[in-house]
Amino acid sequence: VQLQASGGGLVQAGDSLRLSCTASGGTFEGHSAAWFRQAPGKEREFVAGITRLGGYAFYADSVKGRFAISRDNAEIAIYLQMNSLKPEDTAVYYCAAKTTRAADRAPADYNYWGQGTLVTVSS
Repeated sequence: VQLQASGGGLVQAGDSLRLSCTASGGTFEGHSAAWFRQAPGKEREFVAGITRLGGYAFYADSVKGRFAISRDNAEIAIYLQMNSLKPEDTAVYYCAAKTTRAADRAPADYNYWGQGTLVTVSS
């Protein structure tokens, strides 16, 4: 399955953005999915994930209460709603998917990756 991330942009602190990750050559059915981000000079870090078969959502502490991950009923897209954005949320955001159900947070656990979409939050 190929993944395509979109929805990034330049916003001000306190604004909201919604990122989308669409699948081609397959669907998200049977896959768990996640969003990661990578700021300049930093390692890629887990942001939010959602498991297959029940859609359990889990988050990094830094975004809990502000971000929400969801999947559409047709299983062709994963979304990341980002509210109350902060300058420290600035990064390239990547979507990823895997076939296992575990609520994994390590990039190495994910098999499929989309290209990144840049989110820039100004103060």
